[in-house]
Amino acid sequence: MKLRLRPAAEPDPYTYGSRHYDLVKEFVIALGVVTVLILILAGVFSSPDEKPVTIAAWAKADSADFTATALAELDGSSGTAGYGPPYNAASTGQKLGPLALASGAGVTHPIDTAQAYVLTPLEAVPQGPAVQQAVSGYVSAGATRQQAWTNAYSSALDAAGGDPGKVKPGAYGPVPALLTQLLGQAQSGSLDSQLISEQGFYNTDYTLPLMFLADGSYLADDARGQHLAGNQWGMMNEQGNYPGQTWLAPYTFWYQIAPYNSSANGDALVWGTMGLLGVLFVGLPFIPGLRSVPLLVPVHRLIWRRHYARLRE
Repeated sequence: MKLRLRPAAEPDPYTYGSRHYDLVKEFVIALGVVTVLILILAGVFSSPDEKPVTIAAWAKADSADFTATALAELDGSSGTAGYGPPYNAASTGQKLGPLALASGAGVTHPIDTAQAYVLTPLEAVPQGPAVQQAVSGYVSAGATRQQAWTNAYSSALDAAGGDPGKVKPGAYGPVPALLTQLLGQAQSGSLDSQLISEQGFYNTDYTLPLMFLADGSYLADDARGQHLAGNQWGMMNEQGNYPGQTWLAPYTFWYQIAPYNSSANGDALVWGTMGLLGVLFVGLPFIPGLRSVPLLVPVHRLIWRRHYARLRE
């Protein structure tokens, strides 16, 4: 005799207990809590949204430094003028041992500082007769005479404490007129756009304005104030001292120690060191000795300790 078991009857869902649940209320509360947390965390951990450093801001904040830098560009004594490749042939550039990396690549982005930063911006916009005469007079003068003018004005500017308004009269030729007009264009903001070499809606080549700013002290002083100088481990997405680009920490580390922090080829040495470390990491599975490190230092057993514990059972 076979017994058949009847399946249990389905329980009536209405016999269960119930609780009122306001989904909209829960959503609003969750949204409010998350919003407050976002605001608090953003205020504590976010990068400061600093305004971009522009030539106009520089010229307005420190006209003396701007004028001195423009004079250095005009007479060829600035950092950019003597940088070497890829901007000019004034030096051999950095080397990595016997490899002249910069010279090997050559001058790929030529910059004539007098033309790029002073004469061309002045010639590119309509000028009054005095400025036109000053530009043509400087351009038509020989290199020896130009050097005499800029040297005399540089000495007078140093004697005046860097203030162009306190420079005593002297044989400066058209140099004061050129620099005064250039300062006016910089303060108005027109020089920023003039130094962008690209044409079109999207501009990504900021080499000229960046090198001009780097030749002065305004950008470096601002970087130090934001803890971004090289000896301050500064590498940020935005100007500020937190949280920083952690992936650049291996690069900034080398600049803190010898010989990287004192060598004229420091950038090339850091590049070469990081390249060598990259090759070692990529080739780790194929390098005898190094590929055995995980066996000698069994960190993986600590991470997968439960798995190895089950194997021992």
